[in-house]
Amino acid sequence: MIPEAREVHLSRKDRKVLEACCRSPVTLQRDLKRARIVLLAADGRSTRSIAKEVGVQPRIVSLWRHRYADHGLEGLQDKPRPGKQPIYTKTTDKRILKLLDKPPPQGFARWTGPLLAEALGDVDVQYVWRFLRSHKIDLVARKSWCESNDPNFTAKAADVVGLYVAPPAKAIVLCVDEKPSIQALERAQGYLKLPNGRALTGQSHDYKRHGTTTLFAALEVATGKIIATHSKRRRRVEFLDFMNSVTAAFPNRKLHVILDNLNTHKKNEDWLKAHPNVQFHFTPTSASWLNQVEVWFSILQGQLLSGTSFTSLKQLQEHIDAYVNAYNDRAEPFVWTKKKVRQRRFKGRRITQL
Repeated sequence: MIPEAREVHLSRKDRKVLEACCRSPVTLQRDLKRARIVLLAADGRSTRSIAKEVGVQPRIVSLWRHRYADHGLEGLQDKPRPGKQPIYTKTTDKRILKLLDKPPPQGFARWTGPLLAEALGDVDVQYVWRFLRSHKIDLVARKSWCESNDPNFTAKAADVVGLYVAPPAKAIVLCVDEKPSIQALERAQGYLKLPNGRALTGQSHDYKRHGTTTLFAALEVATGKIIATHSKRRRRVEFLDFMNSVTAAFPNRKLHVILDNLNTHKKNEDWLKAHPNVQFHFTPTSASWLNQVEVWFSILQGQLLSGTSFTSLKQLQEHIDAYVNAYNDRAEPFVWTKKKVRQRRFKGRRITQL
């Protein structure tokens, strides 16, 4: 049953607005029909005749007549609708985050989407994945960190960084360390052409071992040049033999040597007494990244050792020696750019033992 028709009285201002709405080419169809209904109703037309002319049901005409009569132009706007109640809420999100703080089920090394959904019981796995993506939580990727517990971190770090940015006058600053057990691996290598026409280098999965070598290296901070030698082992005797060759390369010069906390680097007081021009400086515990020679070892790994093949240990050693010579021809000092070196504790740090 159609409700009794309401009289519609238009002000001049409202009529101009509605007529402009009808003339505009960008007016939405729903707004155009509502404007025409109100304009025709203001002219005294009946509900059924308006419905026939506009092309809507009579109840639609009655609705907008009443809405305009009660609320004016604002009544022609859509009321906010509550919509469908979401299945999952912020409480669900908090449950997922709380579960991620707990260890995974026994027998599993890490959480997965299906494991989280199973543990929650009432949450679909697809929502779990959407939630993880929206919060940029990657359950597969892993990052490692190293936190120094050295109580003298600040003093040791300042000592090492001070040698980099303000070395003592007429002294040589050296960064010394060793890269142990470099393998001489023989692999089949060549170019591979894929079905799509792309060509790339490749190597076989199988390999043959020809022994290992330990590389002792000293980086001169002022020039970036490298002194390197090979050894079968990395004991104290090999370390001191290398230091003898380093001191021989800089006769009658004061040497400040930066080292990490390896046992063979410490308790060498007798050797230091025999070499009064040499002073050892140690990086903080678990902070060997302060030693610049580690940067050079990373360059060596990427430019020389990765993806190469050697048929003998001698070939590997000659290959490294050739690289050191070529590197020294174009060596440049590393520039220390970090303004502050400070120790920062992880908030809520914990170690979980599986």
